[in-house]
Amino acid sequence: MPRIAAARPPAEPSSPEQHDRRQRILRTAVRIGSEKPLERVQMHEVAKASGVAIGTLYRYFPSKIHLFAAVMAAQVDRFRDEIRPPALAAVPEDVVADLLVAASRELLRRPVLATSMLQSANTANVATVADALKIDRMFSAIVLESLGIEVPSVQDVTLVRLMMQCWYGVLQSSLNGRMSMSDVENDIRMACRLLLAPRSNAPKPQ
Repeated sequence: MPRIAAARPPAEPSSPEQHDRRQRILRTAVRIGSEKPLERVQMHEVAKASGVAIGTLYRYFPSKIHLFAAVMAAQVDRFRDEIRPPALAAVPEDVVADLLVAASRELLRRPVLATSMLQSANTANVATVADALKIDRMFSAIVLESLGIEVPSVQDVTLVRLMMQCWYGVLQSSLNGRMSMSDVENDIRMACRLLLAPRSNAPKPQ
């Protein structure tokens, strides 16, 4: 398993040049990570292909876990920006299911990269890999917004967390060759109907 660098937190870009440099590193990681599994990705290769010094790379991303968790955070952020408002008559659980199915198709389009991102996000400790927490928060915000919940209850938060864990498991099963894309979509839709039905703003039985 890739080593998670301890001690210092990653540096955050503080100028447009530094931001562009960080983005360039992430784009390089996507390209290399689409071709090589996580254990074969070399940080010096990423640095060289990004046109940065190895020290600069480690300053932003102390380990491969940091790097590919950041790649996934960027993917989720971009996916959130592309979301369109649902139709007024749409069933909230179905809205979430549609979003997760679309995200699954996009992630599974590059299975090697998806495996690295999921492995990094799932093994990262939020105390040392801030992007892991960012992924959780963005995912929660996307689902709660899609459900029309502005002030979530404790149960809402728990349901969304369970939904996220279920989604990760479905994606991993697909990446392991245990499920077809049709199975992925069916399982996601079933999970949304079952897990999100008890949400706080669900219609009350008559």
